[in-house]
Amino acid sequence: MVTIKEMYDLEHTLAKEYLAQFTYPWEALSGLKSFIIGLGKSLDKEEYTEVSENVWVAKSAVVAPTAYLGAPCIIGPNTEVRHCAFVRGSALVGANCVVGNSVELKNVILFDNVQTPHYNYVGDSILGFKSHMGAGSITSNVKSDKTLVVVHNGDENIETGLKKFGAMLGDFVEVGCNSVLNPGTVIGTNTNIYPLSFVRGVVPPNSIFKTGCIDGASVITKR
Repeated sequence: MVTIKEMYDLEHTLAKEYLAQFTYPWEALSGLKSFIIGLGKSLDKEEYTEVSENVWVAKSAVVAPTAYLGAPCIIGPNTEVRHCAFVRGSALVGANCVVGNSVELKNVILFDNVQTPHYNYVGDSILGFKSHMGAGSITSNVKSDKTLVVVHNGDENIETGLKKFGAMLGDFVEVGCNSVLNPGTVIGTNTNIYPLSFVRGVVPPNSIFKTGCIDGASVITKR
């Protein structure tokens, strides 16, 4: 439930070949900055403009004048970056995405058709095809005790070796408004997270997560 092959259709991202070399999606986070710089230099100049050093924006994308695009980043075709969005850097944003007002992105991959439309923080995370972050929902990417993040998958604990690790969202994940995805959260494909949820660990695919932490929440399988 937590491997790249199980969570993502790689046809929906420019990071297809990059991600395919890893087993777990979080393994891609450490080298993301270098990958984006290399990818950007290879982009078709007929389709993308390098608007500043190591910042590439598709000519069909719409970027508000008040948005900040930090290097390196790539903004894909037909994507909308709205007013006061803050792309800190190391961000690969796919096609037909929405990066909304006051949204902050840092060290992330957004697959095609991802929506982060209102007041979201997404850091050290990967959001799969057509995933959606409800208003005010965030990824918490550093533990309060600053120790390395461990992915808790039932009785299995997977050491990541990472101090910064937000959340891995599979394809077609819906995150409800004002939810917090704690460090090391992995959400399987086609899963819904109720609003105001506090999520940690692995949530299975095709599930509905009904508030609270994973140890006490109600997690049911979709019919």
